[in-house]
Amino acid sequence: MANRHKESKSKYTEDRKYPGAFEGETVTRRRLMGLTVNAAGAATVAAAALPALGFAIGPLFSRVPFEWQPIGAPSDFPNDTYVTRVVTVVPGIGETGKSLAYVRSRNPSIDTEPEDQYNHFVALSSRCMHLGCPVRYTAAAGRFICPCHGGVYDFRGMRTGGPPVRPLDRFYTRLNNGVVEIGPRYSVNSELQRFSPRDPGEPLDGIGQYLYPKRFSTSVRPQN
Repeated sequence: MANRHKESKSKYTEDRKYPGAFEGETVTRRRLMGLTVNAAGAATVAAAALPALGFAIGPLFSRVPFEWQPIGAPSDFPNDTYVTRVVTVVPGIGETGKSLAYVRSRNPSIDTEPEDQYNHFVALSSRCMHLGCPVRYTAAAGRFICPCHGGVYDFRGMRTGGPPVRPLDRFYTRLNNGVVEIGPRYSVNSELQRFSPRDPGEPLDGIGQYLYPKRFSTSVRPQN
């Protein structure tokens, strides 16, 4: 009966009859050079791709701590117009991390969303929810206007015209030891329901709130 067991192949190239093989050699020079070229190519791709990938996804997992910032006494903020305050939205990067907030006292006759400890004062972001351009409040018209692409918001920051996809973002506020303080930014939909901050151009009504999930770096909520 024939032996059905295959003979194991030798690990030496000379025994396997490779052209140009040397005694005691286990890898041909051609194969060694191929492996070396492939390894060098993989290292080059990794050196170029990994930093770019880290730069792209790193902010998704970063959590920048915030500090409540005092912005004035309650009497500084009327309920029929806005007062501007410069606030730090990204600490540690100087002027680049600062933004403008429009602040007023809550007016129960128009501010119909549920009241809690974080919205006794209304603080609106100056970033248009189209492409992030700065909006300006026009007191005579009681409107926020974006000069870039014609976005228009009413006195409460609700979109009334132009390309913006949602109301102006807001900041948490609180009254602490007689001083009004401003906290992190959050986004709202057309019913002023709160969401963790989204980027401009990301709607939050209907299916939009699921198409644009929150980022880890912007999921901060104030703590008591």
